[in-house]
Order: sequence, then C-alpha cells, then structure tokens
Amino acid sequence: MTGNDVAAMDTTTAAAEVDEKLYSRQLYVMGHEAQRRMMASSVLLVGVSGLGVEVGKNCILAGVSSLTLVDPLPATSFDLGGNFYLHSSSSKSRADQCKDELADLNTHVAVVNAHVTDLSAETLTGLVQNAETPFACVVVTIPLPQETIVALNKACRSTNTCFIYSIVMSVFGMAFCDFGQDFVVADPNGEAAATSQIESVLQCEQNGATTTVVKVLEDHGRHGLETGDVVQFARLQGVPLEEGVSYKVKVTGPFTFELPDVNLPASYHTDDGNGHAKNQQGYITQIKQPVTLHFESYETKLTNPGEFMMSDFAKFDRPPVLHLGFQAIIEYMTRNNALPAPGDKVACRAVLDLAKSLDKDGILADAAAERILMHLASGSQAILSPICATMGGLVGQEVLKACSGKFTPIPGFFYYDADECLPDDLLDASLLAPTGGRYDSQVAVFGRDMQEKLLELNYFLIGAGAIGCEMLKNWAMMGVGCGPKGGVFVTDMDRIEKSNLSRQFLFRNSDIDKFKSSCGAAAAKAMNPDMRITAYQEKVAVETENLFGDDFYDKLSGVCTALDNVEARLYVDQRCLFYRLPMLESGTLGTKGNTQIVVPHLTENYGATRDPPEKSIPVCTLKNFPNQIQHTLQWARDWFEGSFKQTGEEVNAYLSMPPSQYMESLQPNSRIEKLKIIRKALVEERPTVFEDCVAWARLTFEELFNNQIQQLLHNFPEDQVTSSGAKFWSGSKRCPKPVVFDMDQVDPDTNMRNHFDFLVAAANLRAEMYGITGRTDEEFFRAALKDIIVPDFSPAEGVKIAANDAEENENSAMDTDEQEAEEIWNSLPRQSDLAGFRLGSIEFDKDIDEHMLFVTACSNLRATNYSIPTEDTHRSRAIAGRIIPAIATTTALVTGLICMELYKIIGTARKELKIDAYKNAFVNLATPFMTMSEPSPPTKTKSILKGETWEWTSWDSLDMNMGDMTMGDFMDHFQKEYGLEISMLSYGTAILYSFFANKKKVEERKAMKMTEVIHSITKKEFPPNQLFIILEVIANDKDDEEVELPYIRFRFR
Repeated sequence: MTGNDVAAMDTTTAAAEVDEKLYSRQLYVMGHEAQRRMMASSVLLVGVSGLGVEVGKNCILAGVSSLTLVDPLPATSFDLGGNFYLHSSSSKSRADQCKDELADLNTHVAVVNAHVTDLSAETLTGLVQNAETPFACVVVTIPLPQETIVALNKACRSTNTCFIYSIVMSVFGMAFCDFGQDFVVADPNGEAAATSQIESVLQCEQNGATTTVVKVLEDHGRHGLETGDVVQFARLQGVPLEEGVSYKVKVTGPFTFELPDVNLPASYHTDDGNGHAKNQQGYITQIKQPVTLHFESYETKLTNPGEFMMSDFAKFDRPPVLHLGFQAIIEYMTRNNALPAPGDKVACRAVLDLAKSLDKDGILADAAAERILMHLASGSQAILSPICATMGGLVGQEVLKACSGKFTPIPGFFYYDADECLPDDLLDASLLAPTGGRYDSQVAVFGRDMQEKLLELNYFLIGAGAIGCEMLKNWAMMGVGCGPKGGVFVTDMDRIEKSNLSRQFLFRNSDIDKFKSSCGAAAAKAMNPDMRITAYQEKVAVETENLFGDDFYDKLSGVCTALDNVEARLYVDQRCLFYRLPMLESGTLGTKGNTQIVVPHLTENYGATRDPPEKSIPVCTLKNFPNQIQHTLQWARDWFEGSFKQTGEEVNAYLSMPPSQYMESLQPNSRIEKLKIIRKALVEERPTVFEDCVAWARLTFEELFNNQIQQLLHNFPEDQVTSSGAKFWSGSKRCPKPVVFDMDQVDPDTNMRNHFDFLVAAANLRAEMYGITGRTDEEFFRAALKDIIVPDFSPAEGVKIAANDAEENENSAMDTDEQEAEEIWNSLPRQSDLAGFRLGSIEFDKDIDEHMLFVTACSNLRATNYSIPTEDTHRSRAIAGRIIPAIATTTALVTGLICMELYKIIGTARKELKIDAYKNAFVNLATPFMTMSEPSPPTKTKSILKGETWEWTSWDSLDMNMGDMTMGDFMDHFQKEYGLEISMLSYGTAILYSFFANKKKVEERKAMKMTEVIHSITKKEFPPNQLFIILEVIANDKDDEEVELPYIRFRFR
C-alpha cells in the first residue's frame, strides 16, 4: 500500500458508515479510519482447509468488504480436524461447503466462490491480474508447489497487492508476508498516543546555543516520548507556543524534552512581574507519524530469509530448521504428488534427505533437528484445530494490516512449533493410520490412544464470550468431552448483545438477548454432534457452591477460564488449587494476548502473582480540581449514579419500609443528606409533566457548570496564592471558568452540541424515573426554555471547599443535627399517601446510547469549565465504561496456544514432562511480537514432620479421608499420623478447639462428630453435595515448637 493508495482508499471510504454497535470493541483496537479502509478492501483466500477457514472467519468478523474463496478440492478426513464448517458426507468442494457458513458471520461482508477448476499458477495469477476490483491482499493457506507460489507472489507485486503465504502441519506453522516495495504503515504499534501536561517551558543556554526545554508534571508519570517524535499542544496558558502545530522533540530525560526547532521570543519571561512564577499549563499529545516499509519477494526471501520473527527465544535455532523442513516437504509433495503418510518412516527419511540437500550451513547436523523434521514430515497431512487457531489469528491480523495500513506486518518469515507435545521418536504407523473419521489428524500426530483420552475428558469452561466461543470450537474439533464418559460444562450469566457478534463467532443476530452459554453449546454441538455438553447460566462463586460443589469438581479433568475480571479468576484459581485441577488461563487486550498454564504441583497457581491495584482518583481532584478527561468522565458517571440510580433506590427504600425502621437504617453522617434527597424527589422537584423535567435539567446545568464554579472561584480567586507564596491555581490545578448556557454551542474538539445534548439527555432520564413520556425534538426544547426562569448566582459565605484530600476527610465529619433531620422528616409525605408509587432507578449501561449521551455531554461541559480537551461519545464510552478493546484475531490465537498446552497435560508426549516443556505466552500482534516462557514453579515451604523435612506448596494439604469421625478421634489420628499436637483447630472464623478453652466444653466437643461440632458453633448445614471441610490447624512438635502447615482437607463423606 503506497502513499497514493492510502489517499485513494481514504477518498472512497470517507463516507463509509461504520456500524459502531457491531464493531464497538474492535473500533477501540483499529480506530474508525482503519475500519473504513478494511470496509473498502477485498481479500482473495486460496485454500479453505483448517487454516483457511480460520483466516476467513477472522477477516469476515473484522469487516472487510469482500472475501473471495479459491478452493476446488474436496474435503478429506484430515480437513475435519481443523475446519469447523466441513462435513464428511459432502462431495462439494471445500469452498462450496464453507461459503454460506462464512457469509452468515457478517452480513456486511460479501463472500463469493471463485469457482476455479484447479490451483495452477496460471489460474491463480489470472484471478489477481484480471480482477475487476483490485485485491488488497492475497493469502494462501494450503501447501502449493514453490513455482506456483513464486508466480503468484510476482503477480501480486506487479499489481501492488499484499501477499501472505501460510501453512500448518502437525504442531508446526509457517507464515510469510510480502507487502510490496513501499508499504505505508499509519500506526506502527497501536499504542495510545503519549500524553502529558506542561509544568514549565524554559529557554536554556547550552554550549552557546539557546534551546527550548519543556518539563512535564512528574506526578502524572513520564512523558513516554522518544527523540524524533512529533507533538502538538493544546489549552496553553502562559506559553508562547502555537496550538495545533506539530513540533519535533529531542528527549533529554523521562520528564523533559527539547523543541529543537523553536526559539521563544526574547521578551518571554517565566515570572508574572509580581515576584511569582508565571502560571504555565497545557496539554501535550504525541502525533503518530506514518512509516514506509520495504519488503522482499518470496523468491528472494526463500534463499536469503534474513532475520526471522521469533516465537520462542528458547528455540533461537529452530526457525532455520523449519525453514529447510517446509521447503523439503513442499519439494517432496511436488515430486510425489502427495504428502508423506503418517508414520511412513521411508517417506519421512526422504524429506529429511531433501532438507539436508538444501542445508548449506550445517543447520541439520544434530539429532534434535532430525527429530523435528521427521515429526514434521510424519504429520504433514494433519490439520489440528489449535495450530489452525494460532496461525489463523496471526495471519488474520496480517491480512487486516494489509487492508488497513495499521500496525507493523511480519517482515518476512515466521515459524511456530509446539514440539513438546510430541513423543521423542516417531510412533508406529499402525497407531497413526487414518480410518476416515473426523479425528484422523490428531490420530496421525499423537496416536489413537491419545485421542481416546481427549474424548473422555471432563472440562469446565467458565465464560462463553469471545474466548469461550473459540474454546468450544477448538474442543469440538479436538473431541474434548465427546466420548461416553466425557463431558464439557459451560457457564455464563450474560446474554448476547450486538457488540458481541464481531468476535464471538458462534452467535448470530437471531441469538441476540439469548444466553451465551446455551447458544454456544448448541453451536459447538452442531460442529460435532458427539460433544456431550451441558450449559449453565450461573456465576461461579461462593454463592453457587451448592451447584458447583465438591461432587461437581470431583468428576472434572480440568478447568478453563474465559473470564473478563480478576476477582472471578482468583476464585476459580482457589477451586483448582483445592481440587488439584489443571487450569487453562488466557486473556486479551486488543492486539495483546497472554496465556498461562497451571499444572498441579508443577507450576505456580494463577493467584500466586498479582498486578498492583489501579490507582484511584483523589476525591478532591474529582470534586474540585480535575485536569484530565478521565476525571471529568468519572465525575459525570458518579453524578449519573447519584441522581438517576441512587435517588430512586433511596426513595423506594423510604416508601417500602416502616418509618422507624427506615430512620434506624440511616447512618448518622449521611442522614440529613439522604432525607434532603427524598424531599427534593418527592416534594420540591417532583415533576408532573415533561416540561418540569426540562426545567429541572436546565437548572441543573446552571448549578453544575456555572454556579458551583463561581462559588469555587469565590473561595479560591484566580490570583490566590498559597502560604508559601506559590500560585494556588498552578501545576495540576487548573483555574476553572463558568460555562454560560448556549443551546447552539458546538464543541470545537468533538463537533458535539454538549449544552443541548445535556439538556435532552438529563430531561429524558429524569422523565424515565417518574414514568413520564419524554421527547427529543429541538423545537419543543426551544419553546420550553422560554418559560424557565434561571435565578442569578449569589455566592454563599461560609462555604468550606476542600483544597486537598486531608481537608476533604475533615469536611466529611459526622453531621448529626437531630433538629434539622427532624424538620426534614416532618416535611416528607407519608408513605401511605404514596401507596403503590415507586421511583425508577436507572443503572448506568455504557452500551445504551442515551446514557452515554448524558455522561459524554456532562463530562465535556465540566472539561470545558477547566479547559481540558474534550472527547467524543465513542472515546468517552471506552473510558467511562472501562471497555476492554477486543478483536477476533487475538482471541483465536490465545485459545489455540492454550489448547496446545492441553495436549501436553493429557500426555501426548508419552513421558513425564518437566516444567520447561510447558509454555506461557505473551503476544502483541500489532508490533508483531510473540514470546513463550517457562512457567514459574510454586513456592516451597519447609516443615519438619516426624524428624524429616517436608517441602510443601500451595498445592498441598493434609488430607484426612476417614469419614465423619469425632473430634477426639480426629485429634488422636492427627497426632499419631504427623507426630504433632494440635494447639488450635478452626473452621473459617470458628474456633473448634484451643488449648486454652474451657476443659468441660472441650471434652463435650471431643465426643461429637466433626460436622456436629461445626454446626453447633456456626449453625451451618452442610449441603448434600459437599464432601470436604477445610480446617486450619496450629500444631506443635515434641519440643513445643510451632510447625508451619498447610490446611487440612477433611473428607467427611
């Protein structure tokens, strides 16, 4: 994509409408401009086997303009291992079988079949050169002769079409990219533009030259710039720089940079002439610059590959081996018109010999390299779902890069392998022979006995969203839980929304508002009718342990998390620790993804290491001194919750409770405030018609964005100085200005009518609370405003405004004016007078446009008060709604990677694997980057039991499985088994025994069953499905020294 191509594409896409509901989460990854470019791009997909259908699925979900399928070949049983839209009974070509299913993924994308009769070089190059609408990208996903690939690549270069070639075999994958001589990348890394705020701008003398140095506010973090970056400034105060002009920077430190091309005027001074430092403020934003990249052809790179993109730095010598291996496989296929049969050692040896003939540098000199190539050749016909998902995610993103010009493409060849899944030596061909069944590919790699293990697995999938959908698809292809004794259990409380459809590919428009788990289960079973799957709509938490309890986990083989929050992951992690189950963990953030494999006793558990908690915004900053749009959005959302949700809840609590009970429920420090809220809602400001709601909204505008600001300036005038002589309004404290209501005002940053939008949104939300029909027509609002009298502001004396959090805490002292509370209470209408009335309580939902209109307008108006750059609704939704950016490509990739670890867990390597055979992964498809790392082992604790050292970890416990014995027998057995005397025994917060307890009470309890003792103290009944009780123990050895021990896992049933 040259610069001219970008300009031409921008012209054709400028008017393209982006379906923001559908592509909501993806837009936070790609952006509107890149999305429009993709919507104008056509893709040619050659090969619709397992990898091809993955790439096609990801491109269609992303929203390219059209996808043309090229594959006249019929499906084989090996294809069924990775292609979820193929059916063994069909005689149609792979393209014909998949076309309609792929088209159903996204109605905005045209999916067509090229209907070719062969895959010759002449046919394929003709499709490229004779296309009515040029293809943005051609991607080949099946092995073809080198001559064909070279010819197709040349045709692509001649038509300025991006070219991608990728194939998968067994647990190995290869990808190659050639995006032409000059390819323009608009955004190389996809990271948010660096932003910071000015602390000072100084003229400095260095080596006889004058330079302009900018220092940023350190309490907002480093500026994040590099020398050569370009920045622009906004909302400048006291700084003679131009807003909207681009400046190159030279970085001199983490908080400073120079502007080499700027000479400030000689008259510029940093003091105000009165002995005070001049107030210098402003916002700095990095302006990302396009980069032009140069690619080499496939033919050139084949003989001189240069530097490979790595997938695992522990295998730095692996890519050259695979580079030779894949060439040898293709050469063997070309000569023999077929790939080697699984386990055919003669054919595999022939491939190895071909590779050695290409080896000019002694790369294949050792046995380890020969083993890799023998396995590659033996499994060359095998198409495994996890490797297809992994490479399909990676390659799918490369296609999107070709279409959008966003993110950095792979600069040549990339190789991936998971050889740790494979046995040391080739298995006997009899174990690998195909039978025409859907699992022939896995059998060809791992053997029929390992396939039986997969079929009998019982796995619990928690979450049926983006990762959950991909996991269900992978498991259906792999056969997980598809045997007579196997099973898959999936739970998710959420229902399907339109914004899910661009990445949760098991769902369709007709599924909107249905439960994700039920629809996902049905879709997976449609892919593999043998899957024994059960769907739940329950949260996995303490409160659902009656459903997901001991008996449930007791039958599981493992757990897979597809969750979107840390709290739930930590709970599941504790369950896996207790039941000693492996846990497959993965997550995504835009183009970034990670996987973590948790293996009992071998690796640390998920919760062993945690990220630090997010910093909260100081209260005084939110209330009076915002300086970032994040502050104003949080304030707007809090105001929404207080006015439209909590007001309704408080009024309804008052109306539904007896008066005495309600008064007793109020906390002393908030009693008066809550009573005032009720009085306003039911007496002073209760609307009866929509015009009353408009009046309320207009007066609220005046109070929030004018009166409160004037009161703040009355308390802290613009020229106020602190006790140290510094200006009060300086640094991160931005001096506000009241906003005067103007219905026709248009925000210059966002082109939004914030004044009008606030009025409409606030009035309609207020009306919704009271069950009044709202309106949005502008003429009505203009007419209604004429009858509203807005009182002039008069500053109040004696109002205390906190200048910092310490003062804020002082101001929050208890307000217990009983007389005032009594007066307000007596002014309220009695509950009996409002029988049956309830006030609507509106919970904020980021995906409801009316809610976001209010929050955005409210935030932008407050930002205008404080001269903070405003944001549009799309960006505000992401910040206020804490939306996690997401795209289908990353999701597919991480689920593929974690499923490769599942192979290792069930033992496909046919040996006990050490920790270094397992792999955690981190990927960033934008840059692109991938790295695998060895999981960390669990931390060990040393204890002495019976004179011997015992090293235990978080996976260990003291297991006692002798039924519901008496507490006395329990204590005797413990002392006999471990040589330790119990000094304290507890269940949760309940102490069952302690050495200092009443002797009579102790003897009574010793005669009771353990469950009876616990019930007598906690009054807790044990549900029928509970098998275990967790007990904590403090015990001493014979020398009366306390011994550190894990918990006791007591099985009483």
